[in-house]
Amino acid sequence: MLFNYNRFHRAVFLGVANEVTGSINSQVDKVDDYFHLREENRRVHHMNDSLMNLLRSNFNVPDTVQKIVVDSSRVDSITTFRRYIYREAKVVFNSVNADKNYLQINRGANQNIHDNMAVIASDGSVVGVVVNTSPNFAQVMSLLHVQSSVSASIKNNNLTGKVEWDAKDPRFVTLKGIPKDIKVNKGDTVLTSQYSFNFPPYFLIGTVASIETDPTSGFYLLKVRTAANFNSLQNVFVVENLQREEQLRLNDETKKKMEQEKNNAPKKGRQK
Repeated sequence: MLFNYNRFHRAVFLGVANEVTGSINSQVDKVDDYFHLREENRRVHHMNDSLMNLLRSNFNVPDTVQKIVVDSSRVDSITTFRRYIYREAKVVFNSVNADKNYLQINRGANQNIHDNMAVIASDGSVVGVVVNTSPNFAQVMSLLHVQSSVSASIKNNNLTGKVEWDAKDPRFVTLKGIPKDIKVNKGDTVLTSQYSFNFPPYFLIGTVASIETDPTSGFYLLKVRTAANFNSLQNVFVVENLQREEQLRLNDETKKKMEQEKNNAPKKGRQK
């Protein structure tokens, strides 16, 4: 009766009641969010997969310098050709403590995954390269593998080097092949280069943590902190370069052609 017929007491009671129920509902909502976190992560990762496939860097635009002219009507084309395809995957196994570390993902040959496809983390950082597949799984050579070698360059720098791992600290890799006459600073961004057959260009490998010089070669030995956290990888993208085989075939055929021309060239000798 006190709360029903007294406005002041009724207002105080409702305020306290709302505070209590609001606090309880907040805790219940947190629990509900926890149990639905996996599904939410899957949804967000799937959305990121769709967005990654829309990047402009995934397409080639044909050369339009040459135009066909028919009866004074110019014919032009803005058609684009897809070069990269991204497929989402989940990490089901990962190692970081060996000198030859691998990941295993839940996509394989049945899902059009094959050797030499690049693998990047859900935030776009470099993870590794597919080296073997089964029908429904794929084995990935991690960036933290002593045989791993990724073509890389420093941001805003066209010079290319190689990122390798020395099997010491899983937080760092080494960028080799950058000449000493190039200015390099701590914190500079290291990206995949435009000359890689596997990785799309300009994806983040890490940042320069320390700068040393190789006295035997005159090149930098740049210690790079990896952008990917290999201890907590969960969702990744598998990237297919649709033109990789054509690029490799042209490269091999060019080498053979040059070798044949060298062998067929007339040898200089003494004329009798």
